[in-house]
Amino acid sequence: MNMNVISIILALVFLVNTVLILMIIFLERRNVSSIWTWAIVLTFLPIAGFILYIIFGRNLSRSKLFRWDKESYLLLKGSVMDQITTLKNDTYRIGDPAIFKYKDFIMMNLNQNASLLTQNNDVTIFTTGQEKFDSLLADIKQAKNHIHILYYIIRDDELGNKLADELAKKAKSGVQVRLLYDDLGSRTLSKAFIHKIKSAGGEVEAFFPSKIPFINLTLNFRNHRKLVVIDGEIGYIGGFNVGDEYLGLNQRFGYWRDTHLKIVGEAVNHIQTRFIQDWNQAAKKELHIKDFLFPVTKKYGQFGIQIVSSGPDSQLEQIKKAYIKMILTAKEYVYIQTPYFIPDESLLDAFKVACFSGLDVRIMIPNKPDHPFVYWATYSNIGELLRMGAKVYIYDNGFLHCKTIVADDKIASVGTANIDVRSFRLNFEVNAFLYSTEKVNELTKLFHEDIKESRELTLEEYEQRPSKIRFKESISRLLSPIL
Repeated sequence: MNMNVISIILALVFLVNTVLILMIIFLERRNVSSIWTWAIVLTFLPIAGFILYIIFGRNLSRSKLFRWDKESYLLLKGSVMDQITTLKNDTYRIGDPAIFKYKDFIMMNLNQNASLLTQNNDVTIFTTGQEKFDSLLADIKQAKNHIHILYYIIRDDELGNKLADELAKKAKSGVQVRLLYDDLGSRTLSKAFIHKIKSAGGEVEAFFPSKIPFINLTLNFRNHRKLVVIDGEIGYIGGFNVGDEYLGLNQRFGYWRDTHLKIVGEAVNHIQTRFIQDWNQAAKKELHIKDFLFPVTKKYGQFGIQIVSSGPDSQLEQIKKAYIKMILTAKEYVYIQTPYFIPDESLLDAFKVACFSGLDVRIMIPNKPDHPFVYWATYSNIGELLRMGAKVYIYDNGFLHCKTIVADDKIASVGTANIDVRSFRLNFEVNAFLYSTEKVNELTKLFHEDIKESRELTLEEYEQRPSKIRFKESISRLLSPIL
């Protein structure tokens, strides 16, 4: 190959890199830290950087992925405007005083995510995979009309096949069964697993499936949600996926500590809405939301709930903003459990403000990584909050996978979104925001129980970490905007 050809190739590579960098800066309206990270990658790894960008770097914020039929959209819009008006006028009937205290928080979720507040609900909290899946399988066996299931990860193992067997039985009996899984997260699912449900009459779809065998060009945009709706009356939402490891049967992780909710009541309608929108994105045969919303006639309780979704199809970062608002609204304490702690600058500032304001800020993270770079980036951010006065606990009784925030015994969030850039900007996530004078403190009590299985990381101990760990932290933190 002569020098002229080499020069032309290098010039083309430079041109493509330049165009990509300009697109990222001027067209895609990304976060500044993400812009700089991709600019560095494209500059120093021109060919590999281009491939990485095609796989990891595309922006979906202008995509219309989730569709509404006109009637359902107008119905939701009208309900949202009615609730906003009654909250502004103080004419909204509130059963629990805790809910009124967070009127501005509720209003924010209504305005940015059309997240209607419901109050006629009751909630059961699960912390182990065994109790969660025992309950779920029992409810599936009692299903009369339909079962809607969405998980990021479904394993083709003992638990996964147990679920598939029950779904197949219900489908054969005439219950409508729909299973949606993320194509990347559930990449080990076999054709036999899927056929088992389909051959019984159930429907199975994959979110953002690979168009090229063994290659998925949407690695960055995954459906990380975990939702189940049974007969429009029972809903599940939280951190557990489907697999034996979530029962604590994986030797690498051991005991699996997570938080998952079973909800009965009006909030299930909004879990249903989220499932149907995700299903319609993946399936050729669309569902109409109005056909699956069942009026709640029973009285369940006074548990206030908003279901909030976010994803790369929007630049609003709805769940992150809700986290920030919760932290800044707190008056006494904020307790956080998360497997990854990689906040962006805005969220990190909210934590700092809470620390400087004298709040009791406590963060609990796992003692072992499932993703090394993410773990060391977490460790780096944890050190910064230790210097601000936050308390940090390392969970030693297995792997901590909870995505839970609780404040002042009255407001909490449980869902699928971690405290990291990936959850806020790249993954499709969903959280339940809870308001209750009596029951939210169950999560506070669980946090204190988990402290007994943890060791406190002191600032002195952190400052004495070896140079090898400091180096890992530095590299991981540099890459954190695109981890």
